[in-house]
Amino acid sequence: MEPMDAEAGLAAAAQLFKVLGNESRLSLLRLIGEEPRTVGALTTATGLSQPLVSQHLRTLRQGGLVIASRAGKEVIYRLADRHVTHVIADALAHVQEPASNPDADD
Repeated sequence: MEPMDAEAGLAAAAQLFKVLGNESRLSLLRLIGEEPRTVGALTTATGLSQPLVSQHLRTLRQGGLVIASRAGKEVIYRLADRHVTHVIADALAHVQEPASNPDADD
């Protein structure tokens, strides 16, 4: 497998941020990152409607961020990999930092 060239990598990263650019999807990813969960569990935990949770999960699956596996009649969602938890944690840490001095030389 050849490494992704820089331009393709930028396009893929931009698509990743587009998928992550929704508060409800970020919330779902954080919950799934804690432990694999069903749509019902995610609906209960978030207060979102079942159709909305399912729609967001479809987007997250298409973005390659979550995978689904069937256990009897239930579908269990888990993170595709742990990288997404780091991206979300870094974003949260960034927005919780105090505003930097605009005159500072960084």
